[in-house]
Amino acid sequence: MGYCCGVDWGGSVHAVCVIDDADGHVVARFTIDHTAEGLAELRRRLDKIAPAATIPIAIERPSGLIVEALIQAGHPVVPIHPNVVKACRPRYRAAGGKSDPGDAYLLADVLRTDGHRFRRLTPCSDAVKALRALVRTRDDLVADRVALANRLRSLLEGFWPGAAVIFADIASPIALAFLQRYPTADSAMRLGEKRLAVFLARHSY
Repeated sequence: MGYCCGVDWGGSVHAVCVIDDADGHVVARFTIDHTAEGLAELRRRLDKIAPAATIPIAIERPSGLIVEALIQAGHPVVPIHPNVVKACRPRYRAAGGKSDPGDAYLLADVLRTDGHRFRRLTPCSDAVKALRALVRTRDDLVADRVALANRLRSLLEGFWPGAAVIFADIASPIALAFLQRYPTADSAMRLGEKRLAVFLARHSY
């Protein structure tokens, strides 16, 4: 007897469904938290069903902690694009609405019937894993920078609009240096062309 598993990834909770690959009946259905304990529980529950190498797992993303944990545990992991899941959803229920447990089953069943159409992930080298971690960290930092810049611009528009538009990028080094030197409209009252030129030259701008 063989099995197929679908994992519907969520921000904090993942829905899991394991089916028999012969007729598609549900063998197990549960949810796990997106924590180290939750991932360990997922591995334990799958190990009780069959050896890891015999349970291929379909998931809508090709990377992430849960994907790396499953590959490390020995499961063949098959990423299925969300557009494929969306296109298949009406086949499984007339309403076509999304539900996490339903999509976990859908992923498992699509893997059962059409698994030969999708490419399995291969384990990444340590260098690739490190690079992915760096890219994810950079993405988070960029998002934080954009959010803080938007907050700063909104604040300035409330009491000193001119400071928000004197430079193209409010988060640029020269704009931040300007705000440090002239934090209020009053502090810039006597700032003319010559003084501004001196300030810009001092900052090599």
